[in-house]
Amino acid sequence: MIAEILPPWVAAAEEFGDVPEETLFPEERPLVERVADRRRREFVTGRHCARRALAAIGVAPVAIPRGERGAPVWPDGVVGSITHCSGFRAAAVAPAEAALAVGIDAEPHEHLPEGVLPRVASPAEIAALAALRDADEAVCWDAVLFSAKESVYKVWFPLTRRWLDFSEAVVDIDPSGEFDARLLVTDPAVGTPVLRGRWTVRDGHLATSIALPRA
Repeated sequence: MIAEILPPWVAAAEEFGDVPEETLFPEERPLVERVADRRRREFVTGRHCARRALAAIGVAPVAIPRGERGAPVWPDGVVGSITHCSGFRAAAVAPAEAALAVGIDAEPHEHLPEGVLPRVASPAEIAALAALRDADEAVCWDAVLFSAKESVYKVWFPLTRRWLDFSEAVVDIDPSGEFDARLLVTDPAVGTPVLRGRWTVRDGHLATSIALPRA
């Protein structure tokens, strides 16, 4: 699912179940010693997917620590992203010589809990979602918007090391499976005011991605 919304120079791996905890590297084990079982399984399978994706671009298996704000710490010369939700885990990586950043996100294909949408979307974005819903009620457009903003953040933060609020990116979703995210704040590390991404829905899940190429 993830690979279908990424360019060919990005490698991806995904799992719809979980893998044994023995796949963790010793350096990673302390990171999940005191977490709930669900969080541990997400972490274990996410790292497993990351190593599979790294292998696809010729990088040997390595430990992937957790860095600032929980972001994965990739080997030198690699950029990437990990995502997980109920029943799905995935990772995507690319050589740093080809990409500035990669951001992916996955969510259950269901509407956001009551009260969440006004916290993550502007009135104009909410109005646009209503128009999308009128055109196709089968898609949970509010969840697509939320996921797209998560992918935006996963591109923004590794480059800038700065928080990005939901209100600081305006997302325009195209029913064709693409979206644009207009950044309302700037940073030279990102280099563009508009991030272009893709989205898909399949088998009870939705996924979004942004792959920012190096100029």
